[in-house]
Amino acid sequence: MSSVVPVSEPISAVSPELDRAIRAHLSAADPDLAALVARIGPCGLRMHAAREPYEALVDAIAHQQLHGRAAQAILGRMVALAGGVFPDPAALLALPVEALRGCGFSGSKIVAMHGVAKARLDGLVPSRRQAESLSDAELIARLVSLRGIGRWTVEMLLIFSLGRLDIMPVDDFGVREGWRLLKGLDAQPRPKQLAAIAADWSPYRSAAAWYLWRAADAVKPPDRANPMTA
Repeated sequence: MSSVVPVSEPISAVSPELDRAIRAHLSAADPDLAALVARIGPCGLRMHAAREPYEALVDAIAHQQLHGRAAQAILGRMVALAGGVFPDPAALLALPVEALRGCGFSGSKIVAMHGVAKARLDGLVPSRRQAESLSDAELIARLVSLRGIGRWTVEMLLIFSLGRLDIMPVDDFGVREGWRLLKGLDAQPRPKQLAAIAADWSPYRSAAAWYLWRAADAVKPPDRANPMTA
């Protein structure tokens, strides 16, 4: 029986005590997962502790259907356009659409980013402090109503910006591919199948996802590894 360390507050990094608990718990859940954990070592899950949900959502929209480096270049041009700082909602809405197109954003992404900015000004997108008082389910239900924001995007926000440790993004290609490779399967598990499997990994499902991302990245060239989850 593994020892679970209670985590009542969001985390910005995995402490040594929490790392030991994560590895023991996941290793006890499945022998192949235990082998993966032993091979990878300490859980390197890291969170952007200072990032506001609004910024994380705009960042996620920029990354949709693009390689990480390309998205970062586009975001960098937007930051330069805004005077060297990430534009707050009002500043983003004030940037000329053609200038945003010149940064590399498609029309649909600009509409989605504007929607997020307006929703932050209206209070639908919470501040970081407000988000900390909302449950995972409440945040997902609230934010998926926005154009261009799906469940996966909110799950990435929960893991990497809000430090929620028990999120399993079952629709994520890399997570499902990691499990397929780990188990030597011919096909990836369906999301519902993976959700059922992952029930045993609670309350550390975000950490389990991190290990499965590592398994998927292990078969990629280094420059194709997922920079967000590394």
